[in-house]
Amino acid sequence: MTNTRLNRRQVLQATAAISATAALPLAAADSPTTSLKGRLYKTLKIGMVGLKGGTLTDKFKLAKAAGFGAIEISCPGANVADTKKAIADSGLPVDGSVGNTHWQVRHTHEDAAVRGKALEHLQRSLIETEAVGGKTCLLVVGHGNDGPEEEIWKRSVDNIALALPLAGELGVSIVVENVWNQFCYNHGGDHKQTADKFVKYIDDFNSPLVGMQFDIGNHWKYGSMGDWIRQLNKRIIKLDVKGFSRAEGKFKKIGEGDLDFADVNDALAEINFHGWCAAEVGGGGADRLKEISDNMDRVFNLA
Repeated sequence: MTNTRLNRRQVLQATAAISATAALPLAAADSPTTSLKGRLYKTLKIGMVGLKGGTLTDKFKLAKAAGFGAIEISCPGANVADTKKAIADSGLPVDGSVGNTHWQVRHTHEDAAVRGKALEHLQRSLIETEAVGGKTCLLVVGHGNDGPEEEIWKRSVDNIALALPLAGELGVSIVVENVWNQFCYNHGGDHKQTADKFVKYIDDFNSPLVGMQFDIGNHWKYGSMGDWIRQLNKRIIKLDVKGFSRAEGKFKKIGEGDLDFADVNDALAEINFHGWCAAEVGGGGADRLKEISDNMDRVFNLA
C-alpha cells in the first residue's frame, strides 16, 4: 500500500473487497496445535456489521448470532442510551471502544491546541466507554510525520498521560494499537524488526492503565508476530486480528496469507494471555460475519 497513513476505514474497505470471493482453504497457519479456547474471546468493530436500515439493537443481535461474544463501539460520540438498549435487548455486551478521530486529531501533533482536542476526545471516549460497560479505549497515538521521533514520543506520552487520572477513576484502560503510522518501527524496513520501541513506549507511561491492543496482522510485514507477543508480554491487554501476506504485500482474510498463527498461538499461551480479540477486516451481513467468526475459531483453535 503506497499510502503509509493507512486508517481503519481504508483497511476495512480493502478487506471488504476480499469478502466477495468464495471462501478458500486457509493457509498452513490454519492448523495450530495450541488451543486458545477458554483464553481468547471474540469481538469485532461495530463498523463491520453491515445492516442497512436496521437499528443498533439489530446490529448487536446480528453480531451475536454470528458467534461473537461482545462488540466494540466507536467513540467519541457514541449514543449511550441507544447502546445500553442494544446491550439489554440483544444480550451482547460492549467490551471496549475504538477512537474515531485519532488519525486526524493526534496526540503527536506539533500544535498544542490540536493535542488539547485529542485529549478531550480521549477523555470523552473513556466516559462513554465506561457508561456502557466497556473496559478499553483503543488509541492510535499519532503519526511519525508529525516530527522527529524523540519529540513526538514525548508529546504523545505527556498528552495521553493527562487522561490517566480519569481512566483510573473509571476503570477503563487506554490500549495503543500498532498501526502503519511510521512510529515505533521502520516503515521502509524489512521483516526482521522487533517490538523494542513499542515495549519502551508503553513502559514510559509507568501505568497499568496503558497497554497494547496488539494487532496481529498489522506488523507481520515487519517482524515475527509470535516474537513481538513474547516481547510485549503483559503489556498486551487486548488483540486485533486480520490476515496478511508478505508474499503479496497486502491484507487478507483472517487465516489467509502467510502469517504464522501457530507461533502466535504458542506465544499467547506462553505469556498466559486471557482476553478479547477483535476482528478488524471487511465486514458485511450475516454470512460474512459468520465466516469471520469461523475463521477466528480456526486460526486460534477455539472449537
